[in-house]
Amino acid sequence: MSQRPAILTGFHFTKATLAAFEERCEIVGRMENPQPTPKDIPPGVADRVQAIVSTGSVGLSEAMMAALPRLSLFCCYGTGYERIDLAAARRRNIMVTHGADANAPDVAEMAVAILLASTRRVVRADKMIRRGDWTKRIPNRFGAIAGLTGGKVGILGLGAIGLEFAKRIKGFDVQIGYCNRNRRTDVDYPYFSNVMELAHWADYLIVCLRSDASNKHIINAEVLKALGPRGHLVNISRGWAVDEAALADALRHGVIEGAALDVFDEEPYEGTELLPLDNLVMTPHFGGGTEHAQRRMNALVRRNL
Repeated sequence: MSQRPAILTGFHFTKATLAAFEERCEIVGRMENPQPTPKDIPPGVADRVQAIVSTGSVGLSEAMMAALPRLSLFCCYGTGYERIDLAAARRRNIMVTHGADANAPDVAEMAVAILLASTRRVVRADKMIRRGDWTKRIPNRFGAIAGLTGGKVGILGLGAIGLEFAKRIKGFDVQIGYCNRNRRTDVDYPYFSNVMELAHWADYLIVCLRSDASNKHIINAEVLKALGPRGHLVNISRGWAVDEAALADALRHGVIEGAALDVFDEEPYEGTELLPLDNLVMTPHFGGGTEHAQRRMNALVRRNL
């Protein structure tokens, strides 16, 4: 029998990533279910599994922990751990690790990209040309566009990703404010003690927080109303930070001007209410999907294992 630690994976990793894990571990199975239960554990391996490498959005229930008697480590491939039963993990002495900073620059870069795509109507304009609708020059075809310069950018969650985003967005000559659980002493941006205050102040609200049960649907109808009819929302953190039904309603009725999502409450997104909205930019949770980020994350997970 192999002397390497036995691990399960619960995510669609690339061949290169799996090969990196296998240098020092034995992959004894992969769980395909986005919300795995004990029945998803491959036959004959439950008593061998010492670690799981997956994502916080897939998570780990106490039932899964109970079904894996040798489990001592859950490695999150990414920053979030919102669907992991941390209390149960503590009781069972199972360590939980995550990649707090590994993909922060890349996710921040994505936030800038989709903020611009939303505010400058990039996707809508592209579709217009492809449909053959660009038949004459018409100013303000999509309404007046404010542009970022001089605008107020509110960052909800000034952690690793939020700081990297702030560093990049500064070049657009914007004002930056933030809301955090605690005021930071290493920045001089205006601090707002709650999300409502930040939304009232901001033109563009960027959600960078680490989502957990305490802030589920922190972006709700009231926050969107506070952001206002020229406001834009960007979420690159976790999908359940945003009430998608409230967002769809706000976009349909002009409560806010636009939004951009790289993350969704359930992934892959299989809903319908967001799809018809042409003032919404959507990307399939690949903010951290660069080669640089993958190399950093692979190295960190290997060290944790």
